[in-house]
Amino acid sequence: MNDRKSRLSLLLMLALIGGTAWFLLSRQPLSSLGAALRQVRLWCVPGGLGLMTAFVGCEAMCSRLILGRLGHKVTYRQCLGYSFAGFYVSSITPSSTGGQPAQIYYMSKDGVPAAHGSLNMMLIAVCYQVVTLLYAAAAFFGLSRTHQGLGTGVGLLLLYGGAVLAVLTAGMLCMMFLPNAATRLTGGVLGLLVRLRLVRREAELREKLERQMAEYRRGAECLKRNLPLLPALLALTALQLTALYAVPYLVYRGFGLREASFLQIVGTQALVNLAVGSLPLPGAVGASEGVALTAFTHFFGPALVAPAVLVSRGISFYAFLLISGGVTLTVHLRARRRGLEPSPSPLRTQRERPRGSLPRPAVPPMI
Repeated sequence: MNDRKSRLSLLLMLALIGGTAWFLLSRQPLSSLGAALRQVRLWCVPGGLGLMTAFVGCEAMCSRLILGRLGHKVTYRQCLGYSFAGFYVSSITPSSTGGQPAQIYYMSKDGVPAAHGSLNMMLIAVCYQVVTLLYAAAAFFGLSRTHQGLGTGVGLLLLYGGAVLAVLTAGMLCMMFLPNAATRLTGGVLGLLVRLRLVRREAELREKLERQMAEYRRGAECLKRNLPLLPALLALTALQLTALYAVPYLVYRGFGLREASFLQIVGTQALVNLAVGSLPLPGAVGASEGVALTAFTHFFGPALVAPAVLVSRGISFYAFLLISGGVTLTVHLRARRRGLEPSPSPLRTQRERPRGSLPRPAVPPMI
């Protein structure tokens, strides 16, 4: 992302944060909001940050498993750095578009080819979207209180988010496991867009589509050759989302409330995330708070819902954004230092190699 886009994204995010703060404060007087916030048990803040650390930690473990199958000996600490960077950049870019390229960049600095980094992120994205849909569907149809009082506006957002995610997930799975059907479908859609004059550079776009589909086929081959990998990734992703969705429950208990169950609060947060996840807003700022105010009112009550949303989002997004920004800066500085280090001379490497030893074999392109 260039400097101009970075500045525009930052300005948009600051404007959204300012509008969100005004909206939350306008719902009740500042004095009553402060009094409600003083009721929260302090332990829920470090507890919530621990859950968010588990959130990025599960993704880091997924990366380590995938890259390990691809022949790369990356440490868990390195993968944790990639995940923190992904969270930070995704949070400050519209529709979270910058997170994956940032992670691929930092992987490449650690010697992981861009093709393998892209494959890693693609497999993680597929698992994330599948589990997100399944989680939300189970919450909507299996837990009655999760969709009570959502209203028409939130219902439409939920329908929109579910439809977008379902189409994207179906398309990604089709390109992975039904390549011939995907080729015919994308070719037909592209031909229609060309006839409607919505696409002008047809050859360039076809080339991009072919490269993308080849990447998805590599992902399918990776899963087929490592069958235990898929259930492990899905289980880690389910644990990852549970950690994220459990932050509001921790806040709920932090206010001393006990009536709602863990599954009801977690399921409601799953629906909130599905409703706002496809909106083109940095970190879904504004939309997340607005939908959460509506969805959680029947759990927290009108007097506590605004403070609860403020604490919950403060932990899971704003505070963790600062933490992930600090970690990302460390990862970036380490990558820059590594980029400035001179490469060893081939002649010196030959002289220093122990007698009788063989050169290290190249990393295999696929396992």
